[in-house]
Amino acid sequence: MKHPRSYRNEQVVILGLARSGVAVAKLFHELGAKVTVNDKKERNLCPEADELAALGISVICGSHPSGLIHEDVKLVVKNPGIPYTIEPIERAQELGIEIVTEVEVAYHVCKAPMICITGSNGKTTTTTWIGIMLEKAGLKPIVAGNIGRALTEAALVAEADNHMVVELSSFQLKGTYDFKPRIACLLNIYETHLDYHGSIDDYIESKAKLFANQGADDTAVLNWDQPVCRQIASSAKANVLPFSIQEELEYGVFVTPTFKESVPAEDRHIVYRDKKGSVHRILGVKEIGIPGTMNVENALAASCAALTAGVSIDTIAQVLREFRGVEHRLEHVATKDGVDYYNNSKATNPAASIKTIESLEQKIVLIAGGLDRGSDYMELLPVFQSGRIKGIVALGQTKDKICHVARLAGMSLVKTVDTANNAQDAVNEAVREAADMAEAGDVVLLSPACASWDMFPSYEERGSMFRQSVHNL
Repeated sequence: MKHPRSYRNEQVVILGLARSGVAVAKLFHELGAKVTVNDKKERNLCPEADELAALGISVICGSHPSGLIHEDVKLVVKNPGIPYTIEPIERAQELGIEIVTEVEVAYHVCKAPMICITGSNGKTTTTTWIGIMLEKAGLKPIVAGNIGRALTEAALVAEADNHMVVELSSFQLKGTYDFKPRIACLLNIYETHLDYHGSIDDYIESKAKLFANQGADDTAVLNWDQPVCRQIASSAKANVLPFSIQEELEYGVFVTPTFKESVPAEDRHIVYRDKKGSVHRILGVKEIGIPGTMNVENALAASCAALTAGVSIDTIAQVLREFRGVEHRLEHVATKDGVDYYNNSKATNPAASIKTIESLEQKIVLIAGGLDRGSDYMELLPVFQSGRIKGIVALGQTKDKICHVARLAGMSLVKTVDTANNAQDAVNEAVREAADMAEAGDVVLLSPACASWDMFPSYEERGSMFRQSVHNL
């Protein structure tokens, strides 16, 4: 797309209000564009509408009217979550009108270099780690995107001496074209969001857009343990800085001895090998302030990005030791009668739950289940058969499917929770059932492997109810 100032006196349509839609609508309005904002929700469910209307911006709520997109529209900026199959988007495609997400707009107005993080799992923890590392190093980070401020809003106040630390989803990246971060980080890729993307290939292509415009002066941080990431690295024009828990790298950040070797956990260290071959110890794996193998991977990725930005190894190590995690991402809630309770409500797909289960050393009583998107959840069978899980408490639309997989795995401690009552009552019952199964030294883990929308407005609300139930035991 052109720079946003080039749309002065041109018609721009913003699809979707929410935080990012409001920010981008204000930007184009201030730059003199003729802005129309459209949201299919009714006006009384769009509290931002009055604010925009007071500025003179046209706001249409309640439907996507048939004449919304026409030949005179020069740009459509859509909320990332809006699918490409709705009528206004299809009409824009027919007319050859450029369709972007807010990320593309923010890139064109941002003065600060961008450090961008994406992946199927671990984005928020890694983004938060990087933001804290840069803050302690005096590098003036602004954390934005999926966490923190709307990216456009943050980009408008960023100066050249700031660093934009941005969490990005595949939905956001799919609508980018010129976008080019200084440091781009891909944590992992698992099969998820296929209901939106339609295929794993489209999902991978959307993630890979993070690196598409990078050049030799930029850095691509990639998970060397995943073949799909190596494939993306093979076509990258940026300096590739890999990370690995499975391989000792000739260049990059890795764990030694690797996770392939049978050694005590306290003997493993995170190190950085520079391009001259010198190895620099960062810290011991057991020193990381949040548990789990997946968080070791997140720590490696954060270290890569921070090192590239100029943060010292001592500062990186200090942050990795002191940080105690983000809400709903393997968040330690409490210890009751010797049982540790962890809130991992953000695990909204099986891959995320599997990574979490595999990362814990104790026996687990798992609370799982949620929105049914048509999966049979058979990918959970190997981890259910591994002996790591002592019992299952299932709730939500998928409870019978998850129990079926658990019984196929030979598990006998399998319970379901009646979800006919309100959500808090269901969570209370699930926590009580799990507490009855657990013994001192075990873990009760909420890691649903499903989205929350069958019973809860968000995964955050689900996690908060779990926390309350644990504290009320």
